[in-house]
Amino acid sequence: MDAADHTSPLKVLMTADTVGGVWTYTIDLCKALSGYNVHFYLVTLGARMQEWQKKEVDELGNVTVYETDFQLEWMENPWEDISNSEAYLLSLQKAVQADIIHLNGYVYGSLNWEAPVLIVAHSDVYSWWRAVKKQEPPVECNMYFTKVRNGLLHANHIVAPSQAMMSEVNTIYGLQQNHSIIYNARSAAHLFTAEKDGSVMCMGRIWDEAKNVQLLMQASPKMNNQVKIAGDNHFQHNTLDFSQSKVRNLGKLSSLQIAKELSTASIYALPAKYEPFGLSVLEAAISGCALVLGDIPSLREIWKDNAIFVDTDQADELAGAINNLMNDRNELENMSLKAQNHAMQFSTQRMAAEYMNLYRRLIQECNHPVLEKNTSK
Repeated sequence: MDAADHTSPLKVLMTADTVGGVWTYTIDLCKALSGYNVHFYLVTLGARMQEWQKKEVDELGNVTVYETDFQLEWMENPWEDISNSEAYLLSLQKAVQADIIHLNGYVYGSLNWEAPVLIVAHSDVYSWWRAVKKQEPPVECNMYFTKVRNGLLHANHIVAPSQAMMSEVNTIYGLQQNHSIIYNARSAAHLFTAEKDGSVMCMGRIWDEAKNVQLLMQASPKMNNQVKIAGDNHFQHNTLDFSQSKVRNLGKLSSLQIAKELSTASIYALPAKYEPFGLSVLEAAISGCALVLGDIPSLREIWKDNAIFVDTDQADELAGAINNLMNDRNELENMSLKAQNHAMQFSTQRMAAEYMNLYRRLIQECNHPVLEKNTSK
């Protein structure tokens, strides 16, 4: 591509899964970079898009989607499927002549790409296992470790959404290359605050032990207020039984439905054992919820004194923290306001600018043919 062609957009080949928070991150980043001269070639992985996801991506004028259901590296026995997907990705890169490879996963980092490779460490099986199970993963995860480390070591740059996550990934995989901390962000365009109804809200992949929804269910009989949980409760062999609980299961909701539920919730509770960033927490804070969170390094790093932190193994402590907040209207409003104000620093404009600067730097460092483009606002 001619480096003197100032009207050509910067081409970014990006992978993203459709079954977790990476989807939210992807849509917000693509949307935030629409004010720059950047075009994304987005390859979806893990599962076919749902209708609301198709609608979200269809609204973006700077994204071309390539929908697949290739398995993700953390799924059960994915390696044959991943092997089949490698040729597809490389051929796509040649077809679109991508200037940057932006991977929201690890194993594809080792492919023979013809452009700088950026990997974002959103989450990881080994760090998940160490945080949730308090031990090293079983031998069945050895293949995962080998392929993930190989992908990471071949990347030109690693990004993590918190220093806590970056430190953990460095410890596990022994990384040496350049890395950055770019905090995630959430667009506030569809989020709003309504009259609070005294309810407690939680959301995420309910089947994921890291979210620690079980603790909230255990605490619910000792809580004085309604508890609502939104999220997917069925995945592969994992599920959570709500039949003996007072908790109301809202199921998997669209972005607009989530915004409505958060707008009236008084407290957002996420006693997570593992959460590299926590987009759901950010959404809740923007929506005016006071925060009660698991006392883990990443959430402490991000929310500082703007949330209440609880032991991730103590249901009584969780129930007590929520009841105390609900019983003290002034403190509830104070913690809600603190969280909402703190959330404003995690803007999609800031995130977009940081990624744009990183894209430019990688292109220059790798002597890629596209050195200068009209990528300013």
